[in-house]
Amino acid sequence: LRPPPLHEFLPDGEMDEVCAALSKVTGVPPEAVEARIEALEEVNPMLGFRGCRLAIAYPEIPEMQVRAIFEAACNAAAEGHEVASVDIMVPLVGTPAELKQHEGMIRRLASAVFTEKGTAVPYKVGTMIEIPRAALCAAEIAETAEFFSFGTNDLTQMTFGYSRDDVNKFLPTYLEQGILKNDPFEVLDTAGVGQLIELATKNGRATRPDMKVGVCGEQGGEPTSVEFFHHAGLNYVSCSPFRVPIARLAAAQAAIQAAKGN
Repeated sequence: LRPPPLHEFLPDGEMDEVCAALSKVTGVPPEAVEARIEALEEVNPMLGFRGCRLAIAYPEIPEMQVRAIFEAACNAAAEGHEVASVDIMVPLVGTPAELKQHEGMIRRLASAVFTEKGTAVPYKVGTMIEIPRAALCAAEIAETAEFFSFGTNDLTQMTFGYSRDDVNKFLPTYLEQGILKNDPFEVLDTAGVGQLIELATKNGRATRPDMKVGVCGEQGGEPTSVEFFHHAGLNYVSCSPFRVPIARLAAAQAAIQAAKGN
């Protein structure tokens, strides 16, 4: 599911252009649209009203997405296409209760769509582990989650306390002075973020031994990070398309080295 920061729902343009466009679509006066935009403005949107928080406050957003996913899967199955599994991933979960609330909604809509379509497809409900608290509470979250995907971009941001939008203002100095050896948003910080990944994987599988665990983030295409993920027992990595060839090669090399006992 993808509930992004609120400003990403708005069209591009100057404030008066945006308000006029939304007013035309909604029938709400431009002045009221502008007042609502200003009321929802955030100082730090990436740590604010987004992810599952936005979805809980405005359930119509994830409900629309979940219904669309299940309808598309059922339509594909009805056309004779094989649908192995639909994995619905809830973003930015920090507490088990957030995921539990989403799970209820997802299963309710799945049942409704399957009844309407007269067919059903296999599916799983999982979560992104992007918040340090979620990594620490993985055992309890795994009581509901059927799979984990580590969102390493946000997990790195929240573990270091570095804003991804502002880190380049001081990161070059840190690298030059040797405070950091690598950009942690490109090369996984195995000492800190890596510990959270290992802990969450171990504790999640203690609750659910067959749990599929993966990574979604730029580090998923970086060779040394892929090697770490392999040794940590993760099942897959996901990254930007241009990084896929590197990720595949790194995963193969890690598997070969592990088979040799290195």
